Amino acid sequence: MTAVYTWDVFSTLDGYGSYAEPGDWGGYWSKQGPELLAHRAALFDTPQRMVFGATTFRENAEIMTSGIDPHTLDEWNVRTMRMPATVISSTLRDTLGWPDATIVSGDAVDIVKRLKEESDVPLRSQASLSLNWALMAAGLVDRVQVTIFPVISGLTGTSPILKGAADFDLELLESRTLDGRTQELVYRPTRRR
Repeated sequence: MTAVYTWDVFSTLDGYGSYAEPGDWGGYWSKQGPELLAHRAALFDTPQRMVFGATTFRENAEIMTSGIDPHTLDEWNVRTMRMPATVISSTLRDTLGWPDATIVSGDAVDIVKRLKEESDVPLRSQASLSLNWALMAAGLVDRVQVTIFPVISGLTGTSPILKGAADFDLELLESRTLDGRTQELVYRPTRRR
């Protein structure tokens, strides 16, 4: 049996995964609410293996290991850090304090193929844009979970989440509205030839 691989990504309505100065949106573009946070925590309530590219892993590890009181973090972030993680990187040599991380160097497609065959738990990747574009092109992403925050960041938006992806048809598997404003859409991608 092959493990299901979900690419989990946050976005603005206009497709940006982050923002730059002079934007001062804050986390979640300041649109988090109790329903979103409870839903995110529930997503990380079951065993999974996280898969990261080097940049996203560095960003997450920096936040999670910065000495911040864990009680001030959103519960889903705390649960994420408790998950085993595979980091695909040719540059990292250290797990940066992540409790159960393994760094693997090599071709990302080959590594994730092997993980999908060997893992007895689902695989989930957050952000890691270029990594997941390559995995989608190889047909290894089973689900794309996009959480769309109700903002347009045309002036300050950075990291367009799909700019480097190939062409795909998307089959809608799930959709929900959280806190009356944030959309979560889950799709099955199929590569267009």
